[in-house]
Amino acid sequence: MKVNQISLSENNWKQGLDSIVINPNLIMLFVSPDFGIIDEVLSRINRVFPKATIFGCSTAGEISDVAVKDKTISLTAIQFDNTCLKLVAVELNETVDSGKAGERIGNMLYMDSLKHVMILSDGLNINGADLVLGLKYTLPNISVTGGLAADGEDFQKTFVIRNNERLENVVLGLGFYGDNLRVSYSSKGGWDGFGIERLVTKSNKNILYELDGKPVLKLYKELLGEDAQKLPSSGLLFPVSIRPDKYARAVVRGLSGINEAEQSLIFGANIEEGSYLRLMKGNIDRLIVGAEESAISVSQDLKETLELVILISCVGRRLVLKQLVEEEIDAVRGVIGSEPKITGFYSYGEIAPLDESLCELHHQTMTITTLSEC
Repeated sequence: MKVNQISLSENNWKQGLDSIVINPNLIMLFVSPDFGIIDEVLSRINRVFPKATIFGCSTAGEISDVAVKDKTISLTAIQFDNTCLKLVAVELNETVDSGKAGERIGNMLYMDSLKHVMILSDGLNINGADLVLGLKYTLPNISVTGGLAADGEDFQKTFVIRNNERLENVVLGLGFYGDNLRVSYSSKGGWDGFGIERLVTKSNKNILYELDGKPVLKLYKELLGEDAQKLPSSGLLFPVSIRPDKYARAVVRGLSGINEAEQSLIFGANIEEGSYLRLMKGNIDRLIVGAEESAISVSQDLKETLELVILISCVGRRLVLKQLVEEEIDAVRGVIGSEPKITGFYSYGEIAPLDESLCELHHQTMTITTLSEC
């Protein structure tokens, strides 16, 4: 396995492509939605590397080595020696919802030699929890990682990339096949809870209406104080933890919108009635430690063989860390050492195993996937 990792700007992208010295069969592209000549770059990549599978999405920040950038393309060219690939796409529409999309991807990718699946999805018109349920139904014994495409802080338009196409309302699945591929993964947070835990008394899928019998938007604004004036964007700074019952492990969910008329909050995943919710806020030191812990988890017993490290971190983490955002990437580099290549992006949601489950939706985490061949 050989890896070239480069950052392309609108001024240097041709020179960047010319610097690729391997024969890649996979090219990952994490692309700023503000990169003005995306289609021209895609066309050139397809001409120069006609045999490569091209797999990517839009971002809220591109990760290249230890730098976090905007208005660039983080390009990673990978030449596998003994791993086969299959890229599939499912369009979300009136007859194919998020859950069915997950099921279809799993059915299209599954075969006995399937080792791992990476998912990149539209970040706005998707119910991430339902997508994951569909994937788990058809791929119960296969690890799945990935993320939801982003659009900076705008939440207006996201896309995924399949070969020379930019696609909206689409979920991509990339299957990795063969026994020579080594994959590890981890997902850690670092958010602190504040305020009391409250009972979800009215919700419908990913829309939350009431906590403890009270309109949730009014309560949320009271807890946010001055930050409520900047909703919904300020909601990225204040995710929530959800537990299906008082004894279950909590997962973090991020806000994706509000409805003033209904006094409701809209999340990127389902919020079940009868579950318990608590507001959270960022702590810079704890977020950086969370990234470090995620790197420690994936690198145990693997440091000498790590070749590519893919980071998918939530846009909310970037907004909290601000000018210190590269500190969480540095924390990862400090654990994995100087040799592995690092790529990735800031997302609207992350997919990675959790405990016994090989596929779960996360928000506000640093999710790491490592790939190497033996």
